[in-house]
Parts: sequence; structure tokens; C-alpha cells
Amino acid sequence: MSSDPAPAFASGPVAAPASPDPPGLDALRGFLDRHRRLFVLTGAGISTGSGIPDYRDADGGWKRVPPITFQAFTGQDATRRRYWARSLAGWPRFAQARPNAAHRALAALEAQGRIEVLVTQNVDGLHQRAGQAAVIDLHGRLDRVVCLGCGADLSRAEFQHELLARNLGWERHVAEIAPDGDADLEGVDFAAFAVPDCALCGGLLKPDVVFYGESVPRARVEAAVAHLRRSDAVLVVGSSLMVWSGFRFARMAAEAGIPVAMLNCGRTRADDLLALKVEADCAQVLPWLADAVAPPVML
Repeated sequence: MSSDPAPAFASGPVAAPASPDPPGLDALRGFLDRHRRLFVLTGAGISTGSGIPDYRDADGGWKRVPPITFQAFTGQDATRRRYWARSLAGWPRFAQARPNAAHRALAALEAQGRIEVLVTQNVDGLHQRAGQAAVIDLHGRLDRVVCLGCGADLSRAEFQHELLARNLGWERHVAEIAPDGDADLEGVDFAAFAVPDCALCGGLLKPDVVFYGESVPRARVEAAVAHLRRSDAVLVVGSSLMVWSGFRFARMAAEAGIPVAMLNCGRTRADDLLALKVEADCAQVLPWLADAVAPPVML
């Protein structure tokens, strides 16, 4: 887990790392110099420096069992108990994650007027905590819980208290955090785990995120597309784009003649669409980049 104490971006220069030198770095700086209205798309790779694991390896394959599906969550009571029990164990560490240097560097680029919008596939809210203003949470936010019956919502922190009150002793389970905010609990019997229903209508409560097998709300997609049309380039950071919900924007950009640059380690679904790709740690490169392309200070 990152020990970074800074919850928000403070205006001013970003401390640059010493001489980052991956192949293509100067080309990426030139890309940003030529394109001043960036559509930024981020994925799990930008949050690994904050202690949140990612999903995929360098070849784009799963590192672990794929995340829960919407159909399994809504259709199987045992699956819901297992999900919320694991979430109870994983939530405290997930909630303590802090923005890292990559998040703050993107906030700096936005403050310089270089970013049209930032669309994130992550559900951790770390971009906002770093000070990013124009953010579309494509897959929702894990810090909210929503009722599938009446639409009521509550904070995940509030729901954590309810889970603990109904499941005394479960807070003693210690496990490694998983990419989607739950935890790896092995050899545990979930049969007696109690999951609260909606206090207003008795409906099913679900984290306010888009599960696999579930569609991204149309309004979010339409808002992102509108921003894409106003942008003159796309910068993808920390995503293999293996999931359609993010890949669609790279494909739409390529079809519209909008150049796409990638900062990510390993193979991606969009490799044949890219104008430029730099394989490097975004937490090292982005702070240097934000400083390198900053406009001169007017005295």
C-alpha cells in the first residue's frame, strides 16, 4: 500500500524523476506538445503504485480468476454472500489507498489546460482525490452502494458498518486485497454470512460499479464520446484495453483520424491502432512529462 500522504494535487511544478529514459519518451513529449486537447483514458496500471493490484499480465491474460459477473451476483445468493464477505475483508485497505505520482501528474496536466477529459476504467476514485476535475468514472465507483430495486444509494463506508454489525468476528479475517476491492479469502465457509437488503424496499444491494456482463450506462458513454469529438488526441495510460468498454474509444478515435498514444507495459488490444507506444512505468514517466511540457513561467 502506498504511504503517499497527499490526498489532492497542489498547483505548482511536479517533482520529476531523475532522467527517465524509456524508448519513445521524447516522441511522447512531442506528441503532447503537438496535441493540446487530450482525451485521457486510464486503467488499472495507473493505480498499482497506490497498492491496488491490476488484473492482467504483460500478454493481456488474466493474472487471477476473472471478476464476478452481474448475472452470478444477482442470480445466486451464495455468490452474493461470498462477494460481500470478501469485500468486508478487502474494503479497509482499498479505502486507504492514496493517489500516486501518476495521478498527480495527470492532474497537473489538466491544470495546464492540456486535458479535455479523463475517462477512467478504475473504480477507486483516486483521480478525483489527486485533484482531477473533469473525470468520467466509466465503470462507476466502489465507494458507493446502490439498490437494484429502488435505486437508493449509500456510502460503502456506511455499508461496511452494517456488514460488521451483522457478522461479528469477520473483521478478524486478514487477506490480500484483490483488484476489484475485495480480498482473497480461502478455506472460509460463507454460508452463515449475513448480507443486508435495502432498508427502503428490501431490494438487492450492489456496489455501484459495472460488473462483467453488465453494460456501461449510456449517458456515460455518450458524455465520453462528446469529449472525444472535441479532443485532438488520445492518451491511454495503464490499460491493455482488453475490455470493450475502454477499447471502443481507441477504435473510434482511430476511425476518426484522431491519433492515439499509449503508455503501458505489455501487449494491448489496440496495438495496431496506435500512433505511438511507450512501455514504461507511468508513475515514473508522467511526472517527468508533466514538468517537461509545462508552459514557461511568465515573470
